[in-house]
Amino acid sequence: MIDRAGLAEFLRHRRQALQPEDVGMPRGQRRRTAGLRREEVASLCHVSTDYYSRLEQERGPHPSENLIAAIAQGLHLSLDERDHLFRLAGHHPPPRGADSEHIGPGLLRIFDRLTDSPAEIVTELGETLRQTPMGVALTGDTTRYSGPARSLPYRWFTDPTSRARYHPHDHQQMSRVFASGARNLATVRGPDSKAARLAQFLLAESREFAELWHEHEIGLRFNDGKRFVHPELGVLALDCQTLHDPGQSHRLLVYTAAPGSETYRKLELLAAIAAQQLPESVPQVAS
Repeated sequence: MIDRAGLAEFLRHRRQALQPEDVGMPRGQRRRTAGLRREEVASLCHVSTDYYSRLEQERGPHPSENLIAAIAQGLHLSLDERDHLFRLAGHHPPPRGADSEHIGPGLLRIFDRLTDSPAEIVTELGETLRQTPMGVALTGDTTRYSGPARSLPYRWFTDPTSRARYHPHDHQQMSRVFASGARNLATVRGPDSKAARLAQFLLAESREFAELWHEHEIGLRFNDGKRFVHPELGVLALDCQTLHDPGQSHRLLVYTAAPGSETYRKLELLAAIAAQQLPESVPQVAS
């Protein structure tokens, strides 16, 4: 059963505890609100301001699990706080661990400050959870997929167009790394895991994956350097720094280039492209 008073009080408290700079928003002038404004939280959570306001006012319909998950992420809640929010809303908290898509607040705080770099947060299966605008400009919007196609390794072996943004000289090695990683995850997570199901899909749909799978290669890793092929800028040779959240099995990937290099100059052009591609509106989460 929903605890409307408890839910409203918790939402108000968490909103007032956050400052705009904590979530990558400009502070602006003449700010009188303690913490974030309701419209700012609504934007972060991809819900309407009216709907969010009604929750804080102990009104409105019973929020869905998807909406509560979006609010928990928008408010940068920890896992314990997320679970508490779910219980206040009358829902069972989602499972923790490898399949969880709730990004930890520490990782989000770092991500929110990466306004001048291509960056993304991905799951261990290569599912993109967040991208910076420059990340979208570099690889396209990889958060838009659903089902198994959310995983880059799945798209790599089942959709030839997914390889267009990567240097052709690196394709063979990338295939081997993806197959090696899939075998390792399927073993670590077990035969009933999401990782094992993804491997079974690929074995049924890709001859290349099946051949590499049966090579039993384990422990292959990507190099720190990655070469992307942008449709307008050509080849970008980028260094990839990775920050790993072991509790959630999420990785923050940040792409940089040495100052003064050709790719560094191309990143400046990529920033201009990213600014032109910013979405006009924010999608709403169904209540």
